[in-house]
Amino acid sequence: MPSPRSLVDKFCPLPSSKRARRKEARPGELLAAALDLFVEKGFAATRSEEVAVRAGVSKGTLFLYFPSKEELFKAVVVENLGGRFTEWNAEFEAFEGTTADMLRYCMNVWWERVGLTKASGLTKLMMSEGGNFPELAEFYRQQVVRPGHDLLRRILQRGIDRGEFVQMDIDHAIYSVVAPMVFLMLWKHSAMVCVDGVSPLDPEKFIATQCDTVLNGLCVRPGSPA
Repeated sequence: MPSPRSLVDKFCPLPSSKRARRKEARPGELLAAALDLFVEKGFAATRSEEVAVRAGVSKGTLFLYFPSKEELFKAVVVENLGGRFTEWNAEFEAFEGTTADMLRYCMNVWWERVGLTKASGLTKLMMSEGGNFPELAEFYRQQVVRPGHDLLRRILQRGIDRGEFVQMDIDHAIYSVVAPMVFLMLWKHSAMVCVDGVSPLDPEKFIATQCDTVLNGLCVRPGSPA
């Protein structure tokens, strides 16, 4: 006896244009399902079958697009983080304000576009599981950490070149900017256990305070040598 699904396909066939659109949308649906599960359960605990079920497809369909869980994870990283640096570098090139304003903009935009989203959980995942999956850790460094540091290096060097920032060890100053962002990701994805319940953390106020603290050390003061 034909299955209900086969009868629907026979008597109510999906228009070819709609079928094509559905096929084009499928990789994005798989990546969204994978991101949800990787952030919820971690890489090791997530099974490919679960991703397929969450996306509403068969496991075979999943492997047509992504031949392994490792390749799926890499695609999730590129889709949500690594692939964004072309856009962010273009914004750097077009920015016309002071470098202090640029750094504030950079940190706030990062929170709006990454920190507030599930994608921020990928950093926590790599911090907790990267040691067990060195190939994925290296991929994450290549796609996210190094491009991120390169962009911050350009921002800090811009400030020095324009006489707005003091001379500094840029390679280490980068971590002064990165550290507050990493803290926020840990706070967001660790049940907020790294802060007490008496003084709730406001991410926007935290970023503003951290910007003030960092810039207080970076900016050239009147009468001080650049």
